Amino acid sequence: MDDGLTNEQTEKVLQLQDLTGIEDMSICRDVLIRHQWDLEVAVQEQMNIREGRPSSYVGSREVRAPTVINDRFLQQVFSAHMPGGRTSRGSNSGPMPRSITGIIGYIINMVFQYCYSTISSILGAFFGGNEERIVTDPLGDVMSFIQSYNERYPQHPVFYQGTYAQALNDAKQELRFLLVYLHKDPTKNPDVDSFCSQTLANRSVIDFINRNTLFWGCDVSSPEGYRVSHSINARTYPIMVLIALRANRMVIMGRFEGDCTADELVNRMQTVINANDVWLSQARADRLERNLTQTLRQQQDEAYLQSLRADEEKERQRELERQREREVEEALEREKQKVEERKQEIVRLKMELAQQVPSEPPADAVDAISVVFKLPNGARIERRFQQSNSLLDLSNYLFCHPSTPDEFEITTNFPKRVLYSKSYETDNDAATLSIANKTLVEVGLTNREVLFVNDLEA
Repeated sequence: MDDGLTNEQTEKVLQLQDLTGIEDMSICRDVLIRHQWDLEVAVQEQMNIREGRPSSYVGSREVRAPTVINDRFLQQVFSAHMPGGRTSRGSNSGPMPRSITGIIGYIINMVFQYCYSTISSILGAFFGGNEERIVTDPLGDVMSFIQSYNERYPQHPVFYQGTYAQALNDAKQELRFLLVYLHKDPTKNPDVDSFCSQTLANRSVIDFINRNTLFWGCDVSSPEGYRVSHSINARTYPIMVLIALRANRMVIMGRFEGDCTADELVNRMQTVINANDVWLSQARADRLERNLTQTLRQQQDEAYLQSLRADEEKERQRELERQREREVEEALEREKQKVEERKQEIVRLKMELAQQVPSEPPADAVDAISVVFKLPNGARIERRFQQSNSLLDLSNYLFCHPSTPDEFEITTNFPKRVLYSKSYETDNDAATLSIANKTLVEVGLTNREVLFVNDLEA
């Protein structure tokens, strides 16, 4: 984009586009041109416009305005009679007198007018001098005022497009000054027409208000404007009040009554802002401290939760490890229990089978067979059997002998062959039973034999 712009102007256009999100660069250029290339004012205007867009929340009747303290002892009051002020030609009031006598009379007159107005307001409130009008559409009242004001006075600061309640809430939330302007029929009030056409239309006033305040306005002829005029005790028009947060309460800090020049209005507003900005600065510092404290607390809470989760995870892992150890111990215990039960079962079985082992025949018996058993531990056992004894009888004898392993097989040496295996007894098929019932003669054992006992569990 060139359009005859300098590098600095082009840079400001790009910055405005980046800060506001306006896609059309031509619009950004026109906004900056309208504000004499003051980037800060242009950005502030766009922010004010966005903040003032009406919404369902703004128009809600449930939005309650914070209480505004209206105490003249806390306000800086400026009137048209002060230096820099303007009054209409038809006004009988003149400028503030310069002599001591005139000043004293002026002060007495002002006090009298203030007391009279206050008493009149109280009496009116008690005796029905002013009937409260029901506000049914506050947002509509504001938008109608803005539209009519734009048609009559095109040049003016950016009006907040929302209700008075929402403007107060936004000013309180954002810690900003809220400038409230109440408008009255300019055709019947020359001071209002002069103020709007000259003072509020002045570029320095527009830039100052856009940069430093939220600007809210309404016509007192509407219910919303009428209600606000009563809440701020408006007696003279035009009137503006400057509201901001002070010691956690929304307070009217400055009151600008009557017409005045543009420079004087800027000076007056700057005076009020300078005198009261310390309250907003303190509120910002307090809010920042609270936010930092809250952030720190959140970080501490998060760190605590993370530590707690880490401890819980460690405890969970330890519990899993303990569970695994218990399972291993239980498995070992079950295995030991099985081994012990098996040993007891073997003892019981040996006692039972010992009664089934045939008695040893005498040495001179005709059908006696002498068998030498070589055990795995090197021991030798010699015992006589009858030729009619079965291999099962041989196995039962060895099984009941204390030096024999629990699981074994009986083999010959040469040629090597398995005569009988203890594992056969777990099978119940016919072939296994046939082997167990074979006699010693049938398996080839004669007068004297040497058999080997092998440990099947070794």
